[in-house]
Amino acid sequence: MIKLEQDLKKFSAKGIRLGLSRVRELAERLGNPQDQLKIIHVAGTNGKGSFGAMLASVLTNAGYRTGHFASPALLGICDYFRINQNCIPDQILTQILPEVIRQAEQMQDQPTEFEILAVGAYLLFASQKCDFAVIECCMGGDSDCTNIIQNPVLSVITNIQKDHCTFLGNTLEEIARHKAGIIKQNCPVLTGEKNPEILQIIQNQSERLQADCYPVENFVLSADYHLTGTELKCRKFGELHLALLGAYQPENANLVLHAVEILRKSDILIPDQAVRDGFVCCRWHGRFELISEKDPCVIFDGGHNPDGIRVLTESLQLYFRTKSILIMGVMADKEYSRYAEMLQNYAEKILLVRPDHPRSLDPKYLQQALQNKIQEIQICESVSDALQTAVRIVPEDSQIICLGSLYLYQEFSDAMKKTL
Repeated sequence: MIKLEQDLKKFSAKGIRLGLSRVRELAERLGNPQDQLKIIHVAGTNGKGSFGAMLASVLTNAGYRTGHFASPALLGICDYFRINQNCIPDQILTQILPEVIRQAEQMQDQPTEFEILAVGAYLLFASQKCDFAVIECCMGGDSDCTNIIQNPVLSVITNIQKDHCTFLGNTLEEIARHKAGIIKQNCPVLTGEKNPEILQIIQNQSERLQADCYPVENFVLSADYHLTGTELKCRKFGELHLALLGAYQPENANLVLHAVEILRKSDILIPDQAVRDGFVCCRWHGRFELISEKDPCVIFDGGHNPDGIRVLTESLQLYFRTKSILIMGVMADKEYSRYAEMLQNYAEKILLVRPDHPRSLDPKYLQQALQNKIQEIQICESVSDALQTAVRIVPEDSQIICLGSLYLYQEFSDAMKKTL
C-alpha cells in the first residue's frame, strides 16, 4: 500500500484540473468500466456523503451488492471505496489501482490523482460485480472527473451553496450550472435545492435533456434528536431510527426516501424493511460524529463552508446547553471571514490548527478573522496539542467540538487514541 500511495502522489502534484478529456481517455484504455454499472450519480455542495452513505446502506440491505465512491478519504486510500458499507481491503485495491496507474503513466496528457481514483472506482466496482454504484462528484458536475457516465439510473443534486468558487464561479447561478452538468438525456434527476431561481436552472437543464426532474417532497414529518441517533416520523415509511447525528440529517434522509421512491418507479425492488435496516446500520465518519460520549463528550464535524458552519451551530443548539471548546482548521479557499459571527455564541474558546494539506489556511489568518467577535483564541502547533489542551480546560458540563476541514479527521482520530 505504501508504494501505491507513493505512485498516486506523483499525480497529486498536478493539482485540480477540471475537464473530461484525460479521464475519458483513461477509462477508454481500461474498457470503459463505467458503462458496465448501474450508477446513482450525486452532486451538490453539502450532504453528498451522508446522502450517499444512507442510500448505499439501504440498497445493501435490499440485497444488492453496492459500491460507494466518496471523497475525501478520511482514514487512508481505501476509504475512498466501499462495497456494502465496508472499506475495500488492501489486497483488492492493490490488484486494481496499479493497472489504472500504469495506463495513466502512458498517456501524453497525464491525469490528476482524482481522475485516477474515479476511474479506479468504476473499474473496481465493475470487477467486483456490483449491482449498483453510488458515485459522489469530487468537485462541480459538468467537468467533474466522475462525469463520464452515459445513462445513470438516477442523478442527484443535493443543494447549491458557495464553495470551490475559484473553480466553479462566484455566484450560486454559476455553480448551479456546473452541478446541473451531471444531468443526462432521458435520465431522472432528483434535487433537494429549494431556492426557486436556482431550482429553475436545474429544471431548465432537465427539460433540455428530456430528463424527468423531481424537486424533493416532504417525506420526513418530524425528528427527535439524541446522541444515540435521530428518530424520524415519515410519510409512507412510518417511524425510522437513523444512526447518524446532526440537525441536517433529517433533510438528507428526506432526500434518500424520495430517491427510493424514484428508484421503485424503475422497478428496482427496495422493501420498506430495507429502508428501516439501512437507516439503523448506516455509518458515516466526520459528520457530527460522536467520537466520545462522555469524560468529555467529543464531536467531529466536517463543516467546512458557511452553510456547513451554519448547520453545525444548529446541531450544537439541539444537542448541548453550554458553549463548547472548539478545535478548528480550514482550507484557504473557504469564506472563513464569515465564521466569527456564526460561531461567537457557541465557543467558550477556539483552538486553531493547520490541516495537513497543501490548500490549508495558516491559523494566524483565521485568528485575525475571528478575534473581533471571539476573545478566547489560541493557535496550537498540532491537532494533538490542541486536543490535549481542550481536554485540560474543558468545563465539566461542556464538550469538545473539532470542526472545519475533513482533512483534519485522520490526525484528530490518531490524537484521540493517544489522549482519551
